Amino acid sequence: MSTRQAEKSSPDAVETNPRGIPKVQFVENVEDFIEKSSSTVEVTLNKFQETVAKYKFMEVNFLSRKKALELKIPEIKKTLTVVEFLISNQESNKPIETIFELNDTLWAAAKAKSTKTIYLWLGANVMLEYTLQEAKELLENKLSSAQNSLNNVVEDLEFLREQITTMEVNTARVYNWDVKQRRIKRQAETS
Repeated sequence: MSTRQAEKSSPDAVETNPRGIPKVQFVENVEDFIEKSSSTVEVTLNKFQETVAKYKFMEVNFLSRKKALELKIPEIKKTLTVVEFLISNQESNKPIETIFELNDTLWAAAKAKSTKTIYLWLGANVMLEYTLQEAKELLENKLSSAQNSLNNVVEDLEFLREQITTMEVNTARVYNWDVKQRRIKRQAETS
């Protein structure tokens, strides 16, 4: 039995999404919840706000990952298109005429010989030479991985928004219950 299955089978297990983000429970009956927690309302509200802060921190991180992936995917697609063009042009053996960017405002015309290899930037100032077919496979894998990551991030963001909303509703319900209890207590003391 995997640890995730063991966690689900134990009575105190916390339900999570596929990537391990914990799911919060909606507080149906505030009075029962406060009695079971054996904490004061203030402590409970502080815990709720702490949980909301954690979820919002995760949301900020996921939003930055989403933005990075949304910038990365078009670049990978563009590079893959160039590699596929070079593969299709490989048999003609005639030079490729192109205009390429040297700088933001500087472009140059060039003739490139047909080639069987290409250099790809891998990041961290690392560039490696690949055959065109290896480069195509690598870029297709990177594109697939980036798209899967983007889908997971979008799914996690939706999940986090649901959890934040649930915690904010829980906080409001506990706070309103506490106000009502104080009002009842005050009325009982004045009678």
